[in-house]
Amino acid sequence: MVRTRFALAVAVGALAATVAGAQERAFTLRFKDAAGQPVPFYQELKTEVKQFIKVQGQELPQSQTSTFYYAWTPLKEDAGRWTVRQKIEAVKMEIDISGNPMNYDSTKPAGDPGANPNTDLTDFFKNLVGSEFVVTLGPGYAVEKVEGKDAFIKKLGSAGAQMEALLKRVMTDDALKQMADPTANLLPAGPKKKGDRWEKASSINLGPVGSYRVLYKFTYVEPDTDPATSAFEKLALETVLVYKPPTDAGADGLLFKIKDGSKMESDPAESKGVVYYDAPRRRIARAEINMKLTGDLVVEIGGTETKVQLTQVQKTTITTRGVSFLAPAGTPEPPEPAEPPATGPGTGATASGAAGPCAPCAPPCRERRVFGRILLRPCFPGWHR
Repeated sequence: MVRTRFALAVAVGALAATVAGAQERAFTLRFKDAAGQPVPFYQELKTEVKQFIKVQGQELPQSQTSTFYYAWTPLKEDAGRWTVRQKIEAVKMEIDISGNPMNYDSTKPAGDPGANPNTDLTDFFKNLVGSEFVVTLGPGYAVEKVEGKDAFIKKLGSAGAQMEALLKRVMTDDALKQMADPTANLLPAGPKKKGDRWEKASSINLGPVGSYRVLYKFTYVEPDTDPATSAFEKLALETVLVYKPPTDAGADGLLFKIKDGSKMESDPAESKGVVYYDAPRRRIARAEINMKLTGDLVVEIGGTETKVQLTQVQKTTITTRGVSFLAPAGTPEPPEPAEPPATGPGTGATASGAAGPCAPCAPPCRERRVFGRILLRPCFPGWHR
């Protein structure tokens, strides 16, 4: 009889542990603290691109590393929609076209010739710094509206009418929404549990440059054993990208036209990534998106069509902090903002829907024991009630 009771207790305990381990995680963003005060956050978006272009048997290698530093300030909430201000605090660029380098770094002094050469391209990068947008986020943090597009284009197009006309064609609403997405479309719209798989698709129209269809495939996996990331929730990522040539290939604004018949798509084996979600601070701590694109473009220049073979390897890294990346080295992050009170005693869940640490049992909840010996107090909503 004792053995039977012990076996039953173990079985019940294993079942409880399984249920507890299968609880869902709400992947939310924190825009305000328990007192209702806005909680700003800061992001570094770094993209490294290597292109291998082959035209008429001649290879033209190119590389580019761009780093944008964003400041995000929540402004207000209205019926579940957030209005957030996005500001470009700084820009770094490293470009090498067939052995001809050009660097720019807005964090360097204005007269630094090594980082800020005096070129028209430098003026373009310089005008990026300080640009602001007001972004409206709907359910699931989807970007619904971006204000500031006209002022942005006018500022960047100050170098000349031709540049402004080009920006009006390329800087589409899709492109602007992509740039103004604080989650980079990497968070699920609803709660998920370990082992869940889901997909998110989006399309980006770049006018005369063409359009992209992007499909993200996610898996909620067990955390790393690496101490640097073991505290974060981990989402494995696969990216599928398909390029389509523009439907208005004859549009003005470009010195070349991308013709019908052009195609480019991602290589599944080399288009993977990872997202680390910081649950206590409710933000993407770090994300890495790798992608390899291959394809052929049919390009018309001066009335002559040329076939271009293109291979592009790209790595994008997103890092989020509670303090500006321009702050002096060693500046500590502000303390973790307080959350609203738990929705119920002993539930282990906060008002945000994110699971928290198991709270001590207090009336009216009660601890459950099997045969008076084995304590069962797994942390999942409703168990203690």
